[in-house]
Amino acid sequence: MELYRFKNPGGSPAAPRRRDARFLLLLFLVFVTGCASVQPRINDDPFEPFNRKMYVFNDKLDQWILKPISDTYVKITPKPVRTSVTNFFNNVEYLNTALNQFLQGKVEDGFKDTGRFLVNSTAGIGGLFDVATGLGLKYHQEDLGQTLAVWGVGQGPYLVLPFIGPDTLRNLPNLVMSSLTDPLFYVSNPAITMPIGALGLVDKRANEAAEIRFVHESAVDPYIFVREAYLQHRRFLIYNGHPPPQIYDNLGAGGLVPPPAAAPPTSGKPTSAPPPAPGTTVPAPSH
Repeated sequence: MELYRFKNPGGSPAAPRRRDARFLLLLFLVFVTGCASVQPRINDDPFEPFNRKMYVFNDKLDQWILKPISDTYVKITPKPVRTSVTNFFNNVEYLNTALNQFLQGKVEDGFKDTGRFLVNSTAGIGGLFDVATGLGLKYHQEDLGQTLAVWGVGQGPYLVLPFIGPDTLRNLPNLVMSSLTDPLFYVSNPAITMPIGALGLVDKRANEAAEIRFVHESAVDPYIFVREAYLQHRRFLIYNGHPPPQIYDNLGAGGLVPPPAAAPPTSGKPTSAPPPAPGTTVPAPSH
């Protein structure tokens, strides 16, 4: 259950999602606290009544179960151990990034990310240690939702899924692909996969604790706050950290929206002033 699902697009994967989530939450603090009432964007969120119910469900589940467990996990587990746990799960999920780099036509990055997975899986002892970053193999975040955006598929409506959290229609296929590219998916022994899965869930909740607390303490409407932060963050990831201005990838927009065309160059000659409005007195030029 990944309630907020903010992910780090680059740099070291240690404590993933934390830095970018905090940046987005601070960015949207102005958006939310500056207005006592914020109107939802209908095109992005046509299922808002359902989504709000799922948001409340996930939030209660988080506050009653996940938060107490993750708080205890942080108290009893040394930070270096928690960092290694985070590194392990990032590495396990990393084949999804490498594959989507190839699908997006970024062949060089695809090979580098494959190399990163192999280096951390071997020299990093199953991904417990991030050896690859020190070798210049940076951490990236790519998924099938981003790939579909590159291919021109529109975002579709915003969704809040039970036990998962924010998503969009375009990102739903990634739930399947991320499972199929996860090596743990092919381990058939529940005695192994269930404890590891539970640990991954608690680790993600612990990494997002500051952001979740920030939402509850600062947002006028936490639902809108999280929705806008999530959608903005997805655009940030799709455009590799450089989204064009005024981009709204709604139901009617297909995938990546190109920035406005630049104004044509001028010939260098001064342009004539527009004619004066009727009845306007034009002063004579001074000499």
